[in-house]
Amino acid sequence: EIQFRIQRRAGQIRWIEHSCQPVTDDQGRLKGFRAGNRDITYRKLAEDDLRKAYADIEKLKDHLQAEMDYLQEEIKLEHNFANIVGSSAALKYVLYKVEQVAAADTTVLVLGETGTGKELIARAIHNRSPRGLRALVKVNCATLPSHLIESELFGHERGAFTGAQTRQKGRFEVADGTSIFLDEIGELPLELQTKLLRVLQDGEFERLGSTQTIKVDVRVIAATNRDLEEEVRKGRFRQDLFYRLNVFPITVPPLRDRGDDIALLARSFVEEASKRLGKSIEQIPEGIVQKLQAYSWPGNVRELENVIERAVINSSGPKLRLADDLAGSHRNQHGPPLKSLQEIEKDHILRVLQFTNWRIDGAKGAALILGINPSTLRSRMRKLGIQKP
Repeated sequence: EIQFRIQRRAGQIRWIEHSCQPVTDDQGRLKGFRAGNRDITYRKLAEDDLRKAYADIEKLKDHLQAEMDYLQEEIKLEHNFANIVGSSAALKYVLYKVEQVAAADTTVLVLGETGTGKELIARAIHNRSPRGLRALVKVNCATLPSHLIESELFGHERGAFTGAQTRQKGRFEVADGTSIFLDEIGELPLELQTKLLRVLQDGEFERLGSTQTIKVDVRVIAATNRDLEEEVRKGRFRQDLFYRLNVFPITVPPLRDRGDDIALLARSFVEEASKRLGKSIEQIPEGIVQKLQAYSWPGNVRELENVIERAVINSSGPKLRLADDLAGSHRNQHGPPLKSLQEIEKDHILRVLQFTNWRIDGAKGAALILGINPSTLRSRMRKLGIQKP
């Protein structure tokens, strides 16, 4: 069976399917051949159309996949940047700073109160950097005893101290070629700060109990809830180390300055806790949202997560029920100092202007984000004494 094309006198191309079969008698002797031709032009045209359709579908599929990947990246940046939930101007500015520094190998110091999510910011910087294909190495300087933290950071040789039965690599060796996150850097003992300074300056150190110098290529991201400048003044933190760490500071805003994010965070925590606890919470009543937004959150995002988990446990129906009295004295004792409306307005306009790199007009300008005319914004800036540095 074969297929071939013919050209008719008028120039038209036709597809022919030719089949040829042997004909035998009862004893199996060949008597001749039975042959036939069939016009299959329409079938071939349909096959060609189908092939083209499959190719178009494949092309469209690739295009849609590329578009989906792009949109997922946009969603991450706008709403869930490496598990960071929120869309407030204060948070957007932090994420803008993350985007600025991620691709560089610059040392970053993440500042902020306890529970604001400093580790998430550090992970976001690492994940969007060229080193992001490898894991971020983490050390919490506050949880390790002072006599063990040197070994944890820089490693030790066998017999370097009682109980050191084998040679052990430190976290800086493990982090060679990737990033290390030094959480609660303000808790690092003074005697180790010199050794850390040497790693930042020269990329080298010795294991505990060894004289052999080890060179590493490590990006350092540090975080603290302490005022390191105040610690320097009190002699508890080396000034030269502070300057080495403070190359690119990023301050994570407290939750009380992210009022627009509280409802988004609450919904995210409700979904997470409901799934874990086998509950089905479908609604957060508006009254509860208002209570959450009115509270000052001294424990920041971590406290909100705990409050929501208790509320999910306390809820028996589809509506969330708070288990905590957020209007109690705890708020009054720990709330921030109250500001005038003018001070709040000035702070907010400054944040938005910093986020837009002081651009006022246009689709990416501060006026559009604030929802006012550019001329009105300029007038408010003059009145509030806001000037571009």
